[in-house]
Amino acid sequence: MANDAGRESVRLGDGRTLEYVAGGAEAGPVVVFHHGTPGSAFGPAGLLDAARAKGLRIVSASRAGYGGSSRDEGRAIAAVAQDTAALLDAVAVERFATVGWSGGGPHALACAALLPGRCAAALSVAGVAPYLPGAFDWTEGMGLENVEEFRLGLEAGPAYDEMLATSRKEFLALRPEDVRSASDLFGELVSDADEKATKPESVAFMLRNVAHGLAPGVGGWRDDDQAFLRDWGVDLGAIATPVGVWFGDQDLMVPARHGVWLADHVGGAHAMRLADDGHISITFGRFPEMLDELLVLAGGPW
Repeated sequence: MANDAGRESVRLGDGRTLEYVAGGAEAGPVVVFHHGTPGSAFGPAGLLDAARAKGLRIVSASRAGYGGSSRDEGRAIAAVAQDTAALLDAVAVERFATVGWSGGGPHALACAALLPGRCAAALSVAGVAPYLPGAFDWTEGMGLENVEEFRLGLEAGPAYDEMLATSRKEFLALRPEDVRSASDLFGELVSDADEKATKPESVAFMLRNVAHGLAPGVGGWRDDDQAFLRDWGVDLGAIATPVGVWFGDQDLMVPARHGVWLADHVGGAHAMRLADDGHISITFGRFPEMLDELLVLAGGPW
């Protein structure tokens, strides 16, 4: 995690490398943080500060294909559970709780579903729902950039790969002095609520996080998108681990309808709908509340 510890890595059973960062309270109960899409292991400094204040430890991995983590081409959402378990084994942690933001939301839910003996509680924050075109319009309410990304993603052809490559090039060309607001990074995907809530240090973090994740290429981003659009390999209705689903009405990246669907279909989920929050504000402005929610869901430290 930024300003707390450097990047480390573990070797997985199939020979891949998984990059991770840890920070917060040195010996506290562990919270695994799943980053957004695209992204990497670096977690927001505000999350580390909140965790340290509550005596918790944050561990975050770059998902396969991002940053220093080897690619696992064609992976399903479910694959993250095995990678997370291997990482925790390597750092000698048995029980954990987990938070996933945005594209990390499904991965937190996968850990809740597939590691029930280890995962004490999970929180999906502005996380996407499964792609079920017969159930609801998955892209309705998204900014046009996301609508186009997933339209091309469903085709998964040359135009899609070109779009990802062009976006990567644009992200990597940005310098910290070029970005003063969230819209400088994410354009029309940023709502007014997000713009008002985003501080310069948050923008700098997001640029660093995305740039590191995309440094080796677009493999992690492509695999995330494709995994969202396919069967996750997770039975959400059978989750027995306590789960919270947080979502905001001002979200232009992952519209509130995703949170509503998850709240209705994840087993026993506790829903937190925030009328005045967007995709970024719901996260960067509420780290202490998120960690408190995990502690409540888990019934105390795990």
